Amino acid sequence: MGIFDVYLLEALINGVLLGGVLALLSLGLNLVFGVIDVVWICYAELIMLGMYAMYFLSRVYHAPMVLAAAICIVTVGVLGVLLHVVVIAPLLGAAPINQLLATGGVLFFLQSAATILFGIEFKNLGVRLPVLKVAGMFISYARLLAFGAALIGMVLVYLFLRRTYTGTAIRAIAQDRQIMTLMGVDSRRIYVITSALGGGLAGLAACLLVLQYDVHPFVGLTFGPITFLICVLGGLGNFGGGFVAAFVFAEIISVGGLYLDLEWGYVFAFAFFIAMMFVRPQGLLARRS
Repeated sequence: MGIFDVYLLEALINGVLLGGVLALLSLGLNLVFGVIDVVWICYAELIMLGMYAMYFLSRVYHAPMVLAAAICIVTVGVLGVLLHVVVIAPLLGAAPINQLLATGGVLFFLQSAATILFGIEFKNLGVRLPVLKVAGMFISYARLLAFGAALIGMVLVYLFLRRTYTGTAIRAIAQDRQIMTLMGVDSRRIYVITSALGGGLAGLAACLLVLQYDVHPFVGLTFGPITFLICVLGGLGNFGGGFVAAFVFAEIISVGGLYLDLEWGYVFAFAFFIAMMFVRPQGLLARRS
């Protein structure tokens, strides 16, 4: 195998590792949309708040990383419930554009609040994980850890949705919310649980991303657009489609970054998204109507 092939293999492996984290991001957003039928435009800002929580718990209050991560996940899960109760629930019967505008307003509110409270300085967790060298390839331990934790989180969510009564109710409402309401399922309770789960997944993503990225009030702009595009490409509300789309996006970004640079990788990914919207506007694996 030539050295160029080694670089290509390294790019493919890094694409897989990036895809795991992107799949986790899309899972939370798809879960909320699939059940509640509302897109959280401010989803990435919840991740931003979770990254700040990890920073302050670890660097300022010197909490152990595992404890800080657990507090972060629970805190962002509570924020997800608060977002649903205060903003989403009153607008469930409103036009979709009103729901989008409301969550968009929350996005700007959280960005502005973070700017006032924390300033615009970039803050770093200060954790320096080593780089694994295998057969001439360099693989980041931070990405390996993020991929493993994301995979475990997705498996736990899958088991919860498949093996528990509440998880079955969530999947049933995602398929047909009108019939499930007629069968006596308390949709409001399911909505709150789903919001908590979606927020918890955002908190888990924050714990993983803060190991690789600095946190600042506008860090959500790094993850928000691509997460939304992945969900649309996979079919909004389709868990499997979002999973596949995340890895497709990640490989395009990684391989494109190999041949040119990382910015061009994102350009290729967005161009692929635009092309697919002409071919399959309903998404790669859109839900059956």
